[in-house]
Amino acid sequence: MNNNLLFDFTVDKAAKTVYIKREFDAELSLVWDAFTKAELIDQWIAPKPMTAKTKYQDFKVGGKRFYAMVNPEGQERWAIQEYTSITPKTNFKMYNAFADENEKPELPGSEWDHTFSEENGTTNVSIIIYNESRERMERILDGFTQGMKMSLSNLENLLATLSKK
Repeated sequence: MNNNLLFDFTVDKAAKTVYIKREFDAELSLVWDAFTKAELIDQWIAPKPMTAKTKYQDFKVGGKRFYAMVNPEGQERWAIQEYTSITPKTNFKMYNAFADENEKPELPGSEWDHTFSEENGTTNVSIIIYNESRERMERILDGFTQGMKMSLSNLENLLATLSKK
């Protein structure tokens, strides 16, 4: 196991953008699946003690994923993602917004750009998140930063388990 993996998390408030670079000690195809298949996403995306549940996902350009983060008391915080571009195992882009339980988006949202590459068995993931509103970004930034770091740690643990299978 490689313990010297890159993890860079940078916020540019003026540009309303978050930049995340993360390396994983796993093959690209496995990391790609972990980001694009609901049954895997739900296992790592929610920071503990929360859980995630995907109501539906259609991973194709124009397709959507509708999901909730669920706290231990059972309260659900819904979000909807629409996939805007997909280049298999290399890149996908999506538009993300919080939503109500009826899939009505709470705008403004954010644009996410995920890029994947592999070198010597290590997969590099770069995520650029552009927020449409600085006010929205600043309002959620602390919780988002903490939650995303926890989620990516969850993913590292999941990949280690899946790589052993």
